[in-house]
Amino acid sequence: MELGRRRVLRAGGAIAAGAGFAGLTACSGTGAEGAGGQGGSAGEKGKGRITVWSWQGPAAEMKALVPEFNQKFPGIEVTVEDIGNPAIWDKITTGLAAGGQGLADVLHIGVDYLPGYVEKFPGGLADLGPLGANAHRDAFAQGMWQTVSPDGKRVNALPWEANSAGFYYRSDLFEKAGVDAGALQTWEETIEAGKEIKAKTGAHLLGLDKPASQADAANFFQMLLQLQGAFYFDLAGNITLDSPEAVKAMTLIKTMNDAGLVSDLAGGWNALMSSLKQGTNAVLPLPTWFGGIIEEQVPQEAGRWKVRLPPAVRRGGSTAATVNSTHLAVAGSSKQQAAAWSFIEFVLTRPASQVKIYRGKGIAPALMKAYEDAVFHEPSAFFSGQKKGEVFLEALKAPSSAFNYTADYARALKLVTDAQSKVLLSGADPAKVLKEAADQLGRQTGRKVSR
Repeated sequence: MELGRRRVLRAGGAIAAGAGFAGLTACSGTGAEGAGGQGGSAGEKGKGRITVWSWQGPAAEMKALVPEFNQKFPGIEVTVEDIGNPAIWDKITTGLAAGGQGLADVLHIGVDYLPGYVEKFPGGLADLGPLGANAHRDAFAQGMWQTVSPDGKRVNALPWEANSAGFYYRSDLFEKAGVDAGALQTWEETIEAGKEIKAKTGAHLLGLDKPASQADAANFFQMLLQLQGAFYFDLAGNITLDSPEAVKAMTLIKTMNDAGLVSDLAGGWNALMSSLKQGTNAVLPLPTWFGGIIEEQVPQEAGRWKVRLPPAVRRGGSTAATVNSTHLAVAGSSKQQAAAWSFIEFVLTRPASQVKIYRGKGIAPALMKAYEDAVFHEPSAFFSGQKKGEVFLEALKAPSSAFNYTADYARALKLVTDAQSKVLLSGADPAKVLKEAADQLGRQTGRKVSR
C-alpha cells in the first residue's frame, strides 16, 4: 500500500506548492493566457494518444483499467505515468506556468491544489462541461460537485476519491475503561471518556504533532472545523480562521492537551506509525483510507479495533464531513481533450471501474452508485465484524458542506499549525492566536477577514 498518497493529500508538498504559486504570480498572466487554450483542442472522442499523470496506487489502478478501456475505445492509446506524490504538484504547477507546455492530458489533482490551479492559471484546466461532464452532476457524494464546479457553470475536474472523517478506536481499551464508545455524542463527552481510559489503561486519547514538524499537523483541527461546516475561508474567499467554530475546535484541543490526553507525534508519519504499533493512543481520528493502514501495520490486533463516525463538536451537530478528495482534470493545453474525457468518464463514472479500484487499493469512491456493490457491505474480520464500508457510506449520504481551499490554503495551513503549536506547547489562548493568524493571513493575501 502506497503510503505517499495515504499520508493525507496535504502532507508532503502543500507548503512548497503554496510558495510556488506565490513565486509564479509575476509570470502567471502569460502562463494563464497560454494555458487557457493555446494549442488546446477537443480532438476526437474515440481516437488519439493521451498521457495521464498520477502517483503510486492510483496510477497502478488506472494502468490496470487500460485494457478494458481499450475494448471500448481501441483507437485511444493511453500512457499512465507515476509522477509521485508530492512531486506531481510542482510538475503541474510548472507546466501551467509555462502555458501548459509539457503537461499530460489527464491530471490527478488533490482538493487542496485544485482551487489554486484554477485561480492562478485561468483556463489551465479544460472546462469539462462541453465534453459531457454535466450529465454526471448528481452522481457523486454530497458537496463534491460544488468542489469541482464552484460557480455552477464551468466544470474544472471530475471527483474521484471522497474520504470522510473517521473515528478508529481500540475497542479493548474502551472496554477495559468501562466506556461505551458508541454512546459518545460529543467531543466533550469523549474528553471525559479519555480521562477514564488514561487512568485505567495508561493510553492517551489521541496524538498530535505538537511542534508542527510536518505540514499536516493540523489535520485534527481541520476535521473538527469541517464537522461544523466551517473552514479557513468562506465560499466567497474571505478568511474565517478565527470564526466561533475555529475557536471551539482549538479550545477542544487545548482542553484535551491540558488534561494530559494528547501524546506528541512530532515527526509526523513515522511517529504516527510508531504510536500505532505501540498502542499509545486509544483513538485515531483519521479519514476513510486509514483503515487499510491499520490492518497492514498491526494485523495481530484483528478484533481489537472498531470504527464509527466522529462525535459531533456541538450536541446534535453533524458527525459527517468529507475531509479530503481527489479529482481528474484535463489540461487546457491538451490537443486530445475529447479522448482524455473518454478516459476520465470510463474511470470515474462507471461503477465497475471504481469497484475494481477499491478492491485493488481501497480508494473510497465519490461515485455513489459504486456503493451498490457487495464489497462495501461485507463484514470486516479485522474490525470486529463491522461493515466498515457502510460506516463511511452513511457519511457520504449525509448533507455536507463544500469547502473553499482557495489558492492561499498553504499559507492558511502554516499559520494554523503555528497557532496550534502555541496552544499545545505554551498553553496559549485559542481565540487570541487564531485572531493573530487570521489578521496575518489577511496581510499576506489581501483577503478580507470575516468577523
